[in-house]
Amino acid sequence: MRWARRDKSDGEAMSEQMDPRTVRSDRVLAAAVVELAARQPVSRIRVADLVAAAGVTRPTFYNRYRTPLDLLLTVLDADLAVVYQQEELWQATADLTPDEALRRATGAVVDHVIRYAEVYRQALGDPADRGVYDALVRHFTEYSLAFMARAATSPGVPAANRDLMAQFVSHGFVGVISAWLAAGGLTRDDLVDAAVACAPAWWR
Repeated sequence: MRWARRDKSDGEAMSEQMDPRTVRSDRVLAAAVVELAARQPVSRIRVADLVAAAGVTRPTFYNRYRTPLDLLLTVLDADLAVVYQQEELWQATADLTPDEALRRATGAVVDHVIRYAEVYRQALGDPADRGVYDALVRHFTEYSLAFMARAATSPGVPAANRDLMAQFVSHGFVGVISAWLAAGGLTRDDLVDAAVACAPAWWR
């Protein structure tokens, strides 16, 4: 899952990666947008309030992001990227059954949702704020397509339109996350159990 950002030359990107000021600005902006988005929908966050909370200037923000939503999606995407890097590592080293692997992978994504639960809840409660959930659907769609590509030689993967299958899986997963967040009082295992129970048989 990737979000549109201002294009940078290779030299500019390398310079920014090495500049401690850029690293600090990205870190404080990320912390500020998560804190604010946990208290109100990101669609209602003003750039003026965001930069004040982060202690940076408006030009610093606009040099990197277009909107607070753009920044928030970058933060969520980075966290999910770490989740999947860890998944690739243990898949290559751990001796797990298909059911164990599915539960562990699902649990890792659920832990991401729990880390940012208040952010997702705020987005859920605002009809005008579809950006966060639309991005989550896109993310799981891309993940599903990649999974099916890796499993192309498996006899268990149906010979059906993969784009449609990926949409079915991704909307289902985002749906169960939304229901879990809205219900309140449910545990991590409740969410993992439900997601694993509804996963297609070929996903294993």
